[in-house]
Amino acid sequence: MNELVLLIIVLGLAGVLGAAVTAWVILAIRRGRRSGDVDRIEIRMLTERVRAVGRLIGLEVHAKEIATATKGWNWLPPILLSQAKMAMIFQFEKQYSVDLGTLGPGDVTELGNGRFRVELPPIVGSLRLMDVEPYDIQQGRVLGLLDVINMNAERQGELMRTAQTQAAQLFEKNDPRYIAQARDSIERQLQSIARLFDISLEVAWRNQPAGGQPRLVMDEGLQKKTGPA
Repeated sequence: MNELVLLIIVLGLAGVLGAAVTAWVILAIRRGRRSGDVDRIEIRMLTERVRAVGRLIGLEVHAKEIATATKGWNWLPPILLSQAKMAMIFQFEKQYSVDLGTLGPGDVTELGNGRFRVELPPIVGSLRLMDVEPYDIQQGRVLGLLDVINMNAERQGELMRTAQTQAAQLFEKNDPRYIAQARDSIERQLQSIARLFDISLEVAWRNQPAGGQPRLVMDEGLQKKTGPA
């Protein structure tokens, strides 16, 4: 009988203690939510790089990709082991331009009667990664509780390289059409300027060299945020 009374007392004390701990945790969470102010704000002055370029841009093409990578054993039921998943949004930009700084006197021919002919260098493309945004990152979990497969920085790098390859293939597939549109745009711009001087301008193009896609360059603003590619 005494043992039963003692057991009841112990259980009662344990219940009171558990309730007190639970109440303390709830109050701490609420206080944390109410006092969600930022402890410190740090501002750094970034020095912008300014440089003069002689490029005349004829066309800009923007592409957005959603790349998804999974890791784990897909033959296991998700309730036992869920696959790690990572989805990221990549934004690319390619500019098609000519470098007017390479033109010399030999590239311009006077045809008479206010008519001139200029021979432009080939269109040059520059491919840039403008932004990277995590879309969905899930760790692989056992029974939905314990993380066992992590999507680490190395996996993110692999996903980024794959997305860059896909973007390069997309631009390479459409390059002939984009180059033709860039040429038309540049010709219209130069002829509009020539009309301001009351002259007629004929535009010719040097042969476009065959080649792959230019090296991808990370946007300076993105590089400051994420580090070098």
